[in-house]
Parts: sequence; structure tokens; C-alpha cells
Amino acid sequence: MSDSSTTGLGPRPDLRAFVAGLPKAELHVHHVGSASPAIVSELAERHPGTVPSDPDALRDFFAFRDFAHFIEVYLAVVDLVRTPEDIRFLTYEIAREMATTQSLRYAELTCTPYTSVQALRGEPHVAIGAFNEAIEDARVAAERDFGIVLRWIYDIPGEAGLPAADLTLDLALRHPTDGLVGFGLGGPEIGVPRPQFEPHFAAARAAGLHSVPHAGETTGPQTVWDALRLLGAERIGHGTSAAQDPALLAHLAETGVPLEVCPSSNVATRAVATLADHPLRAFRDAGVVVTINSDDPPMFGTTLNREYEIAADLLDLDEAGVKDLARAGVRASFADDATRARVLAEIDAYAGPASSA
Repeated sequence: MSDSSTTGLGPRPDLRAFVAGLPKAELHVHHVGSASPAIVSELAERHPGTVPSDPDALRDFFAFRDFAHFIEVYLAVVDLVRTPEDIRFLTYEIAREMATTQSLRYAELTCTPYTSVQALRGEPHVAIGAFNEAIEDARVAAERDFGIVLRWIYDIPGEAGLPAADLTLDLALRHPTDGLVGFGLGGPEIGVPRPQFEPHFAAARAAGLHSVPHAGETTGPQTVWDALRLLGAERIGHGTSAAQDPALLAHLAETGVPLEVCPSSNVATRAVATLADHPLRAFRDAGVVVTINSDDPPMFGTTLNREYEIAADLLDLDEAGVKDLARAGVRASFADDATRARVLAEIDAYAGPASSA
């Protein structure tokens, strides 16, 4: 959880209202991992089993011991998304909550189609055509109804190995959706070396998809180097351990490759011990581009608004500094030029003209 009683960081009342209304983009947020207790409760009622449908019981269910336990719980929620109707419901309701409670104007949702189209635990799952139709229908409806622009990143679940990588690449190349912009790699890092996925990322990049692997979350800086050198990473998901390598920090600053920083997630999965230990300030001081994200917000007891408040505390930011973080998220996105310009203009209209940052 990420409240002040467990993090040691107090709330910032002076910034809370400002952050709540600030137009924002989010670049590192998982599709299934964004399911709120209300959404999970509805899915659990549709498919009774190991996941409780009572919202209070869900809080205990989402109490993670470590990263491995988080993956176990995450996959239990994944297993609730079994039909095209489930996928459409999940996607549309996530978008509703993003737009109406977090002031999100643009989000790149990391989807793992492998876990929907591949049979898991003996259960039949949906065909790729039905999966695509469900997320695209929800995307179009959400933009119409809430004004939020959604784009997709298809990611490889690293724990499922090369067969999952092969299938994810095939889905991305042979069954692309209008909203697909990126190709990623998630799941555990320990025991899942990045070099084995080099051919998959090369093929995805050749097809015009952006490379956005997770790296350096629960492993050392070498995983980040591998993501940059072998996978052609244009952004790094997490990158927490990059702070351990001054040469890597210098390289990230020089090349402008952004880090998708998710503070509460890193504490919840034990990637860092406490928020006070988080390397966000070290990234900023080294000149690395950082974006603020929520990862799997309901599962980590947080919101994107809360992550901005935490970043403001860690970096000692005022409203102008928080606004610059929001602008950095938009600039680091894969939004089309018109969408990027529109959201930046909304930020400036809300918070004042851009600074030199």
C-alpha cells in the first residue's frame, strides 16, 4: 500500500487538488492490472473461484509478500478475463476511471494478449479476432464518451518464455489493431534473460512498433543495458537499478531514453525497501528523463494522482515542477502529433505556459 502510514511520506494538501485536475498521460500501466476492486468484484462474480468478489476481501488478496507472489496474484486476476464481453467491460471501465478520477487524457495500456488467447489452466480463452474487437470497441467508445485516447503495447509475459514471445510477435504482426503502437516485455526478470528476445524485438521494430521492455526492476543494471543494446529500447519500464551504474545513468541522460518510474509499485514488489530509498531523485539529478506512472494501481493501493504526489515529495516540487512532469509524460509518449499537441496545450491552459524544462 502507498499511504503515508506505510511510506513515511505525508500528503501534500497544497498540491493534491492541483494534481487531481492536472491533465496527464500515462505510459506504464497494465491492462488487467488496472482493474479496480469494483471491476475485479464484477469479474469474480461472473467467474467464481479463487479470487474473492467482496471488495474488502480483495484488499487482503492484494497484499503481496514479494514480486513472485505479486505475479501469482496478478495471474489469478488475469484468469477472470475469459470472454470478449469480459475484455470489453474491463477496458471500457478502466478508461472511465482513468478519465473521470485521474484526469487522464492519454494512456498507453500494456496488454498481454497471450494470456487471453492461449488456454490457461485448462480453460478455453478467446480468439485473437475477438480480443482485438473487444479492446478496439472499448477504445473507440471511451474516446467518444470520456475524451481519453488509448493506445496499446503488446507485451511478452517473460515467465512463459519463448513460446509466448513467438505468439505475441505473431499477434502483433499478423493481427494488429488500430491502437497498437508498441512491443514490450514484462513479468519476472530473474531467470528471464533479455538477450533471448532480441529477434522478436528486431522484428517488431522493423514493423514499426516501438520497443518498451521492462528492465532493471528486480535485477541489476545489466538488464537495462541488454534492453538498450539488444532490444532497442526507446523507453525503459522501471529501470530502478540503473541508479547503481553511473555510466548507465550518463548514457540514459545523453540519449534521452526515458524511464517509466512507478514508485509505489517498486515498494510493493520489494524492488526498493521504502519510498525514501527510491532512486527517483538520483535519476533527476543525473539528467535522466523520467515519467511518472502507476503500473498496476489498484493492486498496489495507489492512483496516478498519488504517484504524482509522491514524486512531488521525493523531488521537492512545486506546481510548476509537477506540471513539467506531466509534460514529460506527454513528450515521451507515442501519441500522434495532434494528440500530443492537444494534451500539452491542455496542461498549459490548466497550469500556465511551459517552462524551459
